[in-house]
Amino acid sequence: MKIITRLKWAQWLCLAGVALAVLLMIGATRQVKQELQRNERAGEIVSGVVALRYLSLEYAQTQERRSHVQWQLRKESLQGLLLRDDLFREAEEGQLLRDLQESLPLLARHFSELLLVRQELRATPERAEVLHLLEARLFGQLMSRTQDMIKDAEDLARRSRQGVLRAQQNASAVAAGLGLLLALTVLGALALTIRSVAHPLERLRRGAELVGSGKLDFRMNMNAVDEVGDLARAFDAMTERLRATTVSRDELVAVNSALHDEMAVRHGAELKVQAQLGRLSLLHQMTRSIGERQDLRSILQVLVRNLEDQLPVDFACVFLLQEGVLEASCVGLGNALLPGDASLKEGAQVSIDNNGLSRCVKGQLVYEPDIGGSEFPFPHRLARGGLNSLVLAPLQAESVVFGVLAVARTIPNAFSSGECEFLRQLSEHAALAARQAQLYGALQQAYHTLHATQQSVTREERLRALGQMASGIAHDINNAISPVALYTETLLETETGLSPSGRNHLQVIARAIDDVAATVARMRELYRRREPQMELTSVSLNVLAQQVADLTRARWSDMPQQRGVVINMKLELAPGLPSVMGSEPEIREALTNLVFNAVDAMPEGGALTLRTRSTGEHAIVDVVDSGVGMDESTRRHCLDPFFTTKGERGSGLGLATVNSMAERHSAVVQVESMIGQGTTVSLAFPLPQAHPAMPPLEAPATAVAVAEPMRLLVIDDDPAVLASMTTILQRDGHTVVAANGGAAGIEQFKASQESSQPFDAVFSDLGMPHVDGRKVAGCIKELSPSTPVILVTGWGQRLIPEGDVDAKPASVDEVLSKPPRVRELREVLLKVHKVGYSPAS
Repeated sequence: MKIITRLKWAQWLCLAGVALAVLLMIGATRQVKQELQRNERAGEIVSGVVALRYLSLEYAQTQERRSHVQWQLRKESLQGLLLRDDLFREAEEGQLLRDLQESLPLLARHFSELLLVRQELRATPERAEVLHLLEARLFGQLMSRTQDMIKDAEDLARRSRQGVLRAQQNASAVAAGLGLLLALTVLGALALTIRSVAHPLERLRRGAELVGSGKLDFRMNMNAVDEVGDLARAFDAMTERLRATTVSRDELVAVNSALHDEMAVRHGAELKVQAQLGRLSLLHQMTRSIGERQDLRSILQVLVRNLEDQLPVDFACVFLLQEGVLEASCVGLGNALLPGDASLKEGAQVSIDNNGLSRCVKGQLVYEPDIGGSEFPFPHRLARGGLNSLVLAPLQAESVVFGVLAVARTIPNAFSSGECEFLRQLSEHAALAARQAQLYGALQQAYHTLHATQQSVTREERLRALGQMASGIAHDINNAISPVALYTETLLETETGLSPSGRNHLQVIARAIDDVAATVARMRELYRRREPQMELTSVSLNVLAQQVADLTRARWSDMPQQRGVVINMKLELAPGLPSVMGSEPEIREALTNLVFNAVDAMPEGGALTLRTRSTGEHAIVDVVDSGVGMDESTRRHCLDPFFTTKGERGSGLGLATVNSMAERHSAVVQVESMIGQGTTVSLAFPLPQAHPAMPPLEAPATAVAVAEPMRLLVIDDDPAVLASMTTILQRDGHTVVAANGGAAGIEQFKASQESSQPFDAVFSDLGMPHVDGRKVAGCIKELSPSTPVILVTGWGQRLIPEGDVDAKPASVDEVLSKPPRVRELREVLLKVHKVGYSPAS
């Protein structure tokens, strides 16, 4: 019988066995699937009950509405699962399912009661203790109920798992039986064919081995009529053909050797390509990392650390060229593994010519495969640390070498040509990134400079605008205080019957007027950028402190008391305090500003102290308050112009003027403050080289003689100024004609010329509507060139060009600043009377 026939019979037997196995396995699989569905349903129930327990705990901790909503959704989902009982047919499983169905509404009721307790707790916090106890009890019942449900659900899951196990055991038994049946069928078929197939095939295998080894004279010589016999005869025919066509074994060996050599070459080329691709990827990665940095330090650190980790190398360092030598700017972590005498520290310098580094500094890549025998100090130093191969790559940007990248390994000849080329390319990229970092730094510096310049220009424009506004204010203030100054001075001079208290009060008023006038005169400093011409006199800080306390009494005593607030002023004056050289009105104004600031810092009252002391080199006056204090940021900026913490009430110029005064006096302003502990502002004035223990007594001013009676014309648009000057001049025996405004003054002058009663001198205000003082002076000089014209102006010396104090308009003979003093009026009249002005040429 043919072998194929026997195998077909075996095939049919196997197919029948497989069909039977399939039918049995389908039944077993259906049972397993049903049990798995039961197990899955039971697992979902367990998960639902556990989820309810977790959500109950989460709601008890957070009371979030999200937990409440999720609890309700999970409860509805679990309820739907419990109602689907089609998979649980056993009595015990049905009982467990019913227990779960009965427990779920009770659990929902406990949770609803817990919600009601939470709501009542928020509505009636006074019952918090009782409600917390009730809440704890409900939460315990809730946890107990969920624990019972979890136990029932786990029993249900355990029973479903037992069903799955039984179904799996049945399926395994069926599969084992069918496998045994198929094995017996296959073994029977094999037993029928092994005798007629195995032995001939074994002989055929041995024949193939012999023919393969070159013995082409082997023959099977089988006469069987089955397939094996046909195969044996075909084998013999093949052997015969091979004998006729096969080449010699030596030729085969040569061809095989050539193929092996070609494979080795291709494998080596493939390894080189892979290494090159790896280096290109590393170059891209390092270039990207370097490009993300904007400062030179971080660029060099990224370069060194990536080389040590990724290439890798045992030592990496970047040197920067500094004045003809290389300085170690960034050293890698491998440097720490070198011995103490071989390691490099950042900042270490390496000579160029004495270490063979000139080629690298000229832009060439230098590779030393073995530095063990090098005579140069730097390679020899690395060799002592166990390094043997060294590569030096120049850092070059725009054809200028500014540094060197040095890498080394412990193995000689450790760097390939590809790695050297990689280091060269990497150094170029790093140099470009470093150059960009330098440009970025320069750009940032330029930006900061431009920003500072813009701020300075903006500040100057603000100061200019404020100064122009202040100029007009100064004119009005001078006009307003002129009558007060004249009348006060006249009273002090003529009224001999004044009480000491009255005379003291008038002196305080006169001093305050002088300070106001000096302040107004300095208002132009806000926009005229030049040092004011200041006359320095000997100033006693003790006297000034007492004067400031008197001048500001209304501010620190009367006004706070109206609000029910008490501020206690205390003077701590050092006895024998040396005098300083300065401007008394300016220092008095600065102390007044400091006192005002101290009062503003104590809205609820407190202690205010004026203290003077000496350090031997400086005389110091302290203004100390117990107010709200300042934080560090406010303290640093409190002296800046326009900086204020008072909102719309403050101008931001009080402490700025104090600082300006201190700069003009070469003094130092020191501010110490803490939040809630008050503020101390100290003004330290340098003492002169030789100074008396007490300020010298000023010689009383010599009385100014009164000029002979004159006929005077006084022109002003302010009635108060006009009346006060008229009164003062008439009291000195002069005949005074007053004219309200420039036009009226010119008409009066013309009328006096026509009536042959000319004026001996003319006083005229500068700023008047329609016809100002310049026009008045011009008209008078045209009518009578010999008549002196004295211009009285609230703008002070602004009529005189800067840089030429003696220059005046041709039509003006003298200039007086408002408020005018009685002494100044008398001096100027004496001057014009003695000079006897002739017609101006």
